[in-house]
Amino acid sequence: MDRSTELVPLHYVSLGARGPEDVVADAQGRVLTGVEDGRIIRVHHLGDRLTARVEVLAETGGRPLGLELLPDGGLLVCDAERGLLRVDPEDGTVRVLADSVAGERLRFCSNVVALSDGTVYFTVSSRRYPLGQWLGDIVEHTGTGRLLRLTPGSREPEVVREGLQFANGLAPSADGSFLVVAETGARRLTRYHLTGPRAGHTDLFADLPAMPDNLWREGPDGPIWVSLAGPRVPPLDLLHRAPAAVRSAAASAAVHAPFRPGRTIGVLAVDDDGRVLHHLTRRSSRFRMVTSVCTAGEHLVLGSLWEPGVAVCALPTAG
Repeated sequence: MDRSTELVPLHYVSLGARGPEDVVADAQGRVLTGVEDGRIIRVHHLGDRLTARVEVLAETGGRPLGLELLPDGGLLVCDAERGLLRVDPEDGTVRVLADSVAGERLRFCSNVVALSDGTVYFTVSSRRYPLGQWLGDIVEHTGTGRLLRLTPGSREPEVVREGLQFANGLAPSADGSFLVVAETGARRLTRYHLTGPRAGHTDLFADLPAMPDNLWREGPDGPIWVSLAGPRVPPLDLLHRAPAAVRSAAASAAVHAPFRPGRTIGVLAVDDDGRVLHHLTRRSSRFRMVTSVCTAGEHLVLGSLWEPGVAVCALPTAG
């Protein structure tokens, strides 16, 4: 990571609720996110903390995580409790698009993208642990993450990839030939081919220095921004090579132990060849556990499963 530079915070905007896990920006530079109490909110004027304004758009009745803005103004929501939802920001209507797959209830849906033909892909992070026990999956290294596809007009998604290590963020390539999938538990980005001779297959897109979470594509031709939710932990790497019974026991202890994220945070920007364009880090950060990042106007906006607000940072300079 030879382009590592300082992540420069400008200010913090409180949302009055904890856990803006994913952040996405619309064409007007407003940022949408979902918080712990089930609300979907839109934040105006983030560039100035004194004039920033929070608007409630809807309530999912669950726990919203990943979001995807649609060309018609709708919003796709991965809800950890209710499945894949569509929200109308104009009237607050919430509609369930999918809540089961092959007779199994969907839980811990994590992130979602919609392609130009209306096909929707979304991830399930874990089939063993719910959101409130996410650390258990990271410790046990269950490999029960999934990538699912919902075609236009269907209410039943299909599983297109299994065995992922805490499947998380999603982003499409600029030409639509593949998806990038963040595998948090394996500290890597995986490429899922949509077209060509390897369609339906996966390969390595990029090894990372930390655990990736949500992804954000900066426009159709811009880079893919990668949030880094936690650092590499060498003892955890060693544990992942231990027998299943040892990992399971460690996970049981982890989900009952107090957790507080560290103070080193970071984000990456990568191109469609997996090359790192920017690697921004900050030590001793007051804002912890960056689970999402997007660009809004002249700023980077960071979301967090942990914090009760979002951090507004400077965009890196070109070069």
